[in-house]
Amino acid sequence: METIVIIVFIVGYLAITLEHNLKIDKLIPALGMMAILWAIIAINHMSVFEVNTELLELEEGSLEGILLHHMGKTAEILVFLLGAMTIVEIIDYFNGFATIKGYVKTRSKKKLLWIVSSLAFVLSAIIDNLTATIVLITILQKLINDKDLRLWFAGLIIIAANAGGAWSPIGDVTTTMLWIANKVTALVLIEHVLIPSIICFAVPTFIASRLPIFKGNVAMETEENEMAVSKYGSTMFYLGLGMIIFVPVFKTLTHLPPYMGMMLSLAVVAAFAEIYSFRKFSITELGGEAEEHGGAHHS
Repeated sequence: METIVIIVFIVGYLAITLEHNLKIDKLIPALGMMAILWAIIAINHMSVFEVNTELLELEEGSLEGILLHHMGKTAEILVFLLGAMTIVEIIDYFNGFATIKGYVKTRSKKKLLWIVSSLAFVLSAIIDNLTATIVLITILQKLINDKDLRLWFAGLIIIAANAGGAWSPIGDVTTTMLWIANKVTALVLIEHVLIPSIICFAVPTFIASRLPIFKGNVAMETEENEMAVSKYGSTMFYLGLGMIIFVPVFKTLTHLPPYMGMMLSLAVVAAFAEIYSFRKFSITELGGEAEEHGGAHHS
């Protein structure tokens, strides 16, 4: 039966990697593979083991106990990410990401490239690389009319965002999972990965800045548009980012799981959101109202 388990795993993993070819969301084979594998193990009463991290050996355990353990660990990651994404949506509800546009004071393509790439590097370490990329590319659409030039900027933003997310425990799903599982600490990540990440961001940006496409100035729109910052947009932007950064500090001080710190941060941000919006804001109806505001980020 072990052979069948391995075959099911390989087939399921291939289906995940061939998502675009099969035109099936990778979530579907992942869920199917998980259920089938555990069903095979349960029906055939196969032995299951867990790792003893102190003795560095496998110990046989009960199927139900190990299932509950892994479900709990998975739930920790999901709750953490849901909290972070909800804070991002609250910032977006107040159009807080338009604050970033205030940092763009130049028309030089080369300077603009360094500004948006640096913002991508920093933001991705806080709100995760995918969200940072979406936010900055959306803002870029308001600044640059030339589609080809936008694609060049977008490519460098993606590189910078991926580099920035690597050195932070909250900047990428992979590092977040390792951090929550206590495989790495925030300080160790920064110590060993920050400098390589800076190099991975700076070298491509420097090379790109020497290309002909980034010579000259950008023709920007001068009129105000829908990206204008709301009354409390900047406040919610800095509060939201600050509370996300607070999560590793909370874990260090209390030694509680990171999702507890994220829930506290979400509570603080949501409380300010309700106060600032005079009770019009509701965290339970955030999804529908955020769409009406036409924000930059959509999960």
